Amino acid sequence: MTVDLAHYLTVSGLLFGVGISIALAKRNAIAVLMGIELMLNAVNLSFLSFSRFSGAFAIKDNPLDGHVFVVFVLTVAAAEAAVALALSVLIYRRRETVDLDRINLLRW
Repeated sequence: MTVDLAHYLTVSGLLFGVGISIALAKRNAIAVLMGIELMLNAVNLSFLSFSRFSGAFAIKDNPLDGHVFVVFVLTVAAAEAAVALALSVLIYRRRETVDLDRINLLRW
């Protein structure tokens, strides 16, 4: 049995589904960030799988297109994680909680 594009996309879809369920169900800001990171990694897996099997689907045969997209997504994910964690630390210092239901930034 060979592993083809459908297998990679199935795993990517399952990871994305788990990530979105974590991001929507959790009330902790750190858990929501972890769900978002899982969704971004699922997208990276699909980019790499399309890059791997690009010979059958691409107009021009450039196998590094998916890798370039993954580098950009990882860069954005790292910046997002750094900013979001810094904001979470500041909110925790101010409010002493990271529960998203209890955080109301319009009220002191």
